[in-house]
Amino acid sequence: MDTTRIESRIGVRASAERIWDLLSDLDQWAHWNPYETDVSGQLSIKGHISLTEALPGFAPRQVSGQLGDWQPLTKLIWSERRGFLSQSTRYFTINQLEKDSCILSHGIIFTGLRGEIFHDKHRAKIRPVYETLSENLKRAAEAI
Repeated sequence: MDTTRIESRIGVRASAERIWDLLSDLDQWAHWNPYETDVSGQLSIKGHISLTEALPGFAPRQVSGQLGDWQPLTKLIWSERRGFLSQSTRYFTINQLEKDSCILSHGIIFTGLRGEIFHDKHRAKIRPVYETLSENLKRAAEAI
């Protein structure tokens, strides 16, 4: 299967609990995430998440994804069918190193020929957005 991955990893001087509190409070994403707004959903088995994605250089679009896996303090993953022959999987993972020190990974995996072609072409626009999101989440987690 054709896949493309775009990922950002960053060290965060905060507990996994603090990072998870920010990630799991979907209504408050706007405080650290300017690219995905109107976020709603419920963290539950086969739960859904919806949001408006507004990446620079692209028209805003509605996203409706299904939670594929989530585990408090560790990961939040959802998938979205992006049209014929294309799907994306978004993820945040938290790896706690010490009590107040974690590695945050944040990214997207595109599968299918159309997804691979589109996102390989636009990787240079998308990667900085994901790096900014990671930096913003880090700043929010470390602020307390």
